[in-house]
Formats: sequence, structure tokens, C-alpha cells
Amino acid sequence: MIRFTKMHGAGNDYVYVDCFSQEVPENIPELARAISDRHTGVGGDGLILICPSERADAEMRMFNADGSPSEMCGNGIRCVAKYVYDHGIASRETLQIESAGEIYNLELSVREGLVDQVRVDMGEPILEAAKIPTTLAGKPVANVPLILDGNDWSVTCVSMGNPHCVIFVDAPTDYLVHTVGPLVEGDSHFPNRVNVEFVEVVSRSELRQRTWERGSGETQACGTGASAVCVAGVLTGRTERKVTIHLLGGDLQLEWNQQDNHVYMTGPATEVFSGEWE
Repeated sequence: MIRFTKMHGAGNDYVYVDCFSQEVPENIPELARAISDRHTGVGGDGLILICPSERADAEMRMFNADGSPSEMCGNGIRCVAKYVYDHGIASRETLQIESAGEIYNLELSVREGLVDQVRVDMGEPILEAAKIPTTLAGKPVANVPLILDGNDWSVTCVSMGNPHCVIFVDAPTDYLVHTVGPLVEGDSHFPNRVNVEFVEVVSRSELRQRTWERGSGETQACGTGASAVCVAGVLTGRTERKVTIHLLGGDLQLEWNQQDNHVYMTGPATEVFSGEWE
């Protein structure tokens, strides 16, 4: 039996397992696939383990709905911080969370004893093609052509600990997300596959985003994706460094700080329910 908690950040929902109070589950990819199934499982965009860390207040281990591991999740790490504070693992309003060997600093907004908003230092964007990784050319890889199924797309590639391909469009339609998104995810120019953002520019400080996530399909929100979109908007001259991004599940505030080159993301974290998985 596994005790779990369902949480979401702006609709980007995961099943969380507290590995402070119970052992790390066996066969994690298999568990992630089963527990994430929205018809026969708990339902979610994936599985996140909240584990002890020798370097931080907790470690986040993330697995997509298809069982594949992922390096980072901006919405997920906000929920991890909320869980760590709300459940008494650490009682400070500034936390450090480890993910894939990196340490992230988070500032918590607490209301009536519970966390409702979290500001995350997402770190510096990775713009070197080989480190994103992508075989597309460019320094940075901004507004470069990507030919798919006979169509020529202008794309901008950024890593925020995981790879993203940002495509600015007139409107992020179902066709783009569900047909073009999977084609980009599996394109040979992305050796580790890629998350795909389709973005409408409303103004220089406001965007609309839909994301096809590697290993999960379309999600209600993507925090690393929103961070990548913030960077891509600046790189391509479309936006200011501080923007509001509207996602299907809610809004995120992003800033690419010019002084330290870090991206900062602020957004909600919500606990939905807890239960036991037999």
C-alpha cells in the first residue's frame, strides 16, 4: 500500500508520494504509468516522489505519465514546497528543493498556516544548442527554421533543466497542440525528445500558452515551459522581461532578471486530496 497526495499547480496535476514517511516505491516507471491513468488510476500528468536530501530540504523525483523520468517541473516543485511546509517537514518560508542534482530556491507565501503561492528561482536558461539538447543551429537557437511534414516552422529552443521548443503562433489551436506537438516532440533534431510550447503574443507583457509535454501530452500548465517562453519572447524581441502567461489551468508570473540572468516564476500550489493506492 502506498499513501499519496494529489496536488496541482495551475492545473498541472501530479500524484505525490511522501518518501520521508514511507519507503521509496519499487518499479517506479510502472507505478507512474498505472497511478497516472485518468480512467483506471488516480489520474495525473505524472508521479512525483518527495524524498529526503542531503543537500536541501527535500528532493523531487519526477516521472511523466508514460513512466519516463524528467529533470524538472516548475509547477511540480511549487507543490513539493507546499507539501514540505504544510506537512511539517520543514517550517521555513524559504526552502531549497533538489531536482536532478540541481538545487532550487523557493519563497513561500503563507495564508492561514498554508502555502498558496510560491516564487521559484528557476536558474539561468540554457541556450547552447548541444546542452539543450538540439542539433538545430544557432547561438542562441532563436527564430530558426524547422521543417515538419512539409511545413516550415520558426522555432526557439531553450532548456530550463529540461528541453523546450517554443513556437509563436497567431493562436494555439487544438491542431497545433495535438498534431504538430507530437511531431516536434519526436523530431530527430531533439535527441532527448522535447516539450513544445505554442504561444500567442497578446502584448509585450502578456502571452497565451499551450504545451505539449514530452511523455505526458497536453497539460493544463507547464512551469518550465512558461519560463522558456519568457526567455524566448525576449530573445526574439517580442516581449519584455517580465510577463504574465495565461495557461489553460491559470496564470503564472515570469521574469527573466537582467542582473543575475535567472528566471523567476510565481504561481499557485494546491492540495486536492489524499488516499491510499493498493
